[in-house]
Parts: sequence; structure tokens; C-alpha cells
Amino acid sequence: MSFSISTPILVTGGAGFIGSHLCDALIERGLRVRCFDNFATGKRTNVEHLVPRSGFELMEGDIRNLDDLQKAMEGVEVVLHLAALGSVPRSIADPLSTHAVNLTGFLQTLDVARLAKVRRFVYASSSSVYGDSQELPKREPNIGRPLSPYAVTKAGNESYGQLYARLHGMSTIGLRFFNVFGERQDPEGPYAAAIPKFIRSFIRHESPLVHGDGLQSRDFTYVGNAVQAVIAAMESTDKRCHGEVFNVAYGDRTTLLELIAVLQSELARIDPAIAAVKVEHGPERAGDVRDSLADIAKASELLGFKPAFDLKAGLSKAVPWYVANAG
Repeated sequence: MSFSISTPILVTGGAGFIGSHLCDALIERGLRVRCFDNFATGKRTNVEHLVPRSGFELMEGDIRNLDDLQKAMEGVEVVLHLAALGSVPRSIADPLSTHAVNLTGFLQTLDVARLAKVRRFVYASSSSVYGDSQELPKREPNIGRPLSPYAVTKAGNESYGQLYARLHGMSTIGLRFFNVFGERQDPEGPYAAAIPKFIRSFIRHESPLVHGDGLQSRDFTYVGNAVQAVIAAMESTDKRCHGEVFNVAYGDRTTLLELIAVLQSELARIDPAIAAVKVEHGPERAGDVRDSLADIAKASELLGFKPAFDLKAGLSKAVPWYVANAG
């Protein structure tokens, strides 16, 4: 899609993990960026290096606040919507907050974009929408029953995105992210993702906790691949993409035990004592999908998405950052 480089691209959740990497990439392409975040989970430190850059604007606000959204949407042609409350466990512990941000906030953002005549609305969905589906690899039309409130909200995002494309002719594109990891991913707190949690445990010579037998598998996806997909969706000129959703992953799966073995080996080069640390197994966690593997053929065909980083390449970039920020 062609759009004016003189108008800002709105990135909601732009100070978050994926959002800040996306802001980096857009600025490097010479585009104007309006980073919108309420800093509930995003961090100012993720984007502070961009504040002096020409074309970058940092705006504090909340997608649940109509006035904030209307100001953020002024003069915008493209919205890249990443603002959300992530984490399956968080959604089980606090479903109302997850619903308020991820579903009500999403709908309000989508509708304000419609009224502002936004030309392209790209939004983050999640592989969690596949729920209890046993199919591998996961293909976009075949979702299962959701296993968490978080999954319900993301399925709702897709329904609204598809509805607004049909009802109002909006160019909406949803991206189902699969287990994204990389620099700036929060290594602390109860809702930290698996990779930073495992690394933090190893560095402290503590046993990493695995929920269940560790044979559950994931399509771990480096954040650089996620950014590639967002930009491809933003720039797509293929009208077949309107109202569609796409898997965003590398297209390979790794068990948690295999992942831990790779991490332990890499970290033991820094600290040999890590090689002796044992894994601890705990009970399975409610709401977790057993196996996840993406079929990325649709994104490859329609968006031209070809992920640049496999797991090893992604970890080689991310592990030094995790080590430096493990606390």
C-alpha cells in the first residue's frame, strides 16, 4: 500500500516488547512514527533512544480512553495495533482486565480508526486462538475451542477485524503471533515468557521450572520475524489480504526440554557451573496449549513473508541481552 511519508504511522503499544522493535524498524525506514502507550506493560526505556530522532513522537494514553485515542488518530493513515494485556495466566487470574483492554479497547481503537478514515489497520492476534485444536501444523481456518480468557479476546479481535472489513470496507489484517522472543522481553514478574524465565533461573543457578513433562512444543519466533510480518502487512497491495488473518512464526517446533538444553549449553560457555543445574518439573498449567506449530504458507503467498531468523539465529541475538538484563 502506498501512503504519505509525511503522515505518522500510529503504533499502539509502541513502548512494549514487539512494539518498540517495530518503532525502531519504521524509523530506520525514514517513516514518521507516533508511539502510543499507557506504560502498563510497556517501558519508556524501550523507546527512549528514539525520542531524539526526527519523525518520532511519544504519546502517553490508553486505548480504553476515547479522548486519548481520538488525539492519537489525528492525521493518521495507518494503525499498527499491538496494545494488549498479554499472558494466558494473567487472563485467568484477572479476566475482566484482559477483556477491558484486549476486547473493549480493541473495538474502540478499531472504531475510532474507522471514523478517522484510516486506510490500513494491522493488529496483533495470537496462536492462542487455536485452543484445543489437535491439528499440526496450525492452519488459519481451523481454530479450536479457546483455553483461556486471553484466547477469547484474541478470537474476538479477529471477528471484529473481519466484520469491519465486510461491513465498512476497512483494510484490516490480523497477525497470529507464535511465541515471540527477543531483546526487551520482560525477564521479571509472574507473567514473564518461558525463554527469559529459564535464562534468569540458570544465571542464578536455580532449577528452571517446567510445567508438565516438558515435551510440549512451541514454534518459537524471534521478534525480528514478527516485525517483518507487520511491515509486510502494512505495505501489502494484495486486496485478498483485506479482512484476513495470518500465522506469524518460523514454521518449526521445539519442545521445552530441547529449548532448555540449547539455552543451558549456550549459557554454560559463559558460566560452566550452569551445566550442572537440574530442571524442576511442576504441575501442568491451566490454559496452556500442548503443541504449537504454524503453517506459514498463507503469509508467504499473500504477504511475501519469509522469516529471516530461525531459533538458533534468534537466540544468538537475544541471549546476550537476556543475560545482561536477568537481574
